[in-house]
Amino acid sequence: MLAVVLVCLLLGLVMYALWQPAVRISHVEVLGADQSLANAARGALQGTYLGLVPRDSILFYPAGAIRGALMARKPDIAAVSIFRNGLNGLTVRVSDRVPVARWCPESSVALSTTSSRYEDCFVFDAGGQLYATSTSVALVNSFILHTPLARGVASRGTILPQAEKLPTVFNFAREVAILGSPVVAVQIADGAVNDTLESGTRITYLLGHEQAAYTALLSARDKLNIADGSLEYVDLRFDGKMYIKRKSDTLAQ
Repeated sequence: MLAVVLVCLLLGLVMYALWQPAVRISHVEVLGADQSLANAARGALQGTYLGLVPRDSILFYPAGAIRGALMARKPDIAAVSIFRNGLNGLTVRVSDRVPVARWCPESSVALSTTSSRYEDCFVFDAGGQLYATSTSVALVNSFILHTPLARGVASRGTILPQAEKLPTVFNFAREVAILGSPVVAVQIADGAVNDTLESGTRITYLLGHEQAAYTALLSARDKLNIADGSLEYVDLRFDGKMYIKRKSDTLAQ
C-alpha cells in the first residue's frame, strides 16, 4: 500500500513539474524563412496529450506536428530541423525545395510555344515531387515537362515516374540550346523523349540514350539546322540512323 502511495506521489510531482513555466516553450525562432512560420509552429504546441502533459513541454514537444504544420503552410519547404534552445525555446531551421521545372498536362505542353498560362501545372523539385502551382516562381529550367502519371491525376505530393532519369534528360535539353534553339517542352512516353524546340522542331530519342542522341546532332550540325524552323522533326531512335522531316515536305503534299 505504501508503495502505491509513493508511486502516485511521484507521478503527481512529475506532472506538477511538467506544467511549470520553467520547462515549457514560450518562444519559437525560425531561421532562414518567413518569421510568420513561427505562428504555425506555436499553433502545433497548443493543447495537451490526453489532458495530462502539455504539448509545449520542452521535453515532449510534438516535432512531427510542427514539421507538418510548417510544410502545410509553405509547400516549398523540403525539410524542417528542430532544436531545443534552452528550457523555454525552440529553434527551427527550414530548407526550401529547389524548383527544378514545371510539370504540365499534355494539353498544356501542346500549347507551350504559344501560351504562358499554367493553371493546371505543378512545380516539382529535384526528387520529382510536385509541390506547388505557383506561376511566378523562378525555375532552374524554363521548359515544361509532361510525363504520364501512374494514377493519372496530379496533386501536391505526387512523385513523377522515372524521376531518377530526369537530370540526364534535362541536361540533354539544356545542351541542345547550344545548337541554336532552346527546348520549350519535354515529353516522356513509351520509352521515348520528345523535345520541342522554340523553333518548332521536335527532337525524338530513346530515354537513357541522351549521349548518343547529342553526339548524332553534333555530327550533323553542319548539314542540319534545327534553329531556323525548317524541320518538323529529327528522329534519333534508331542506332546509327537519323530520320528528318522538313516542313516543306508536308506543304508539298
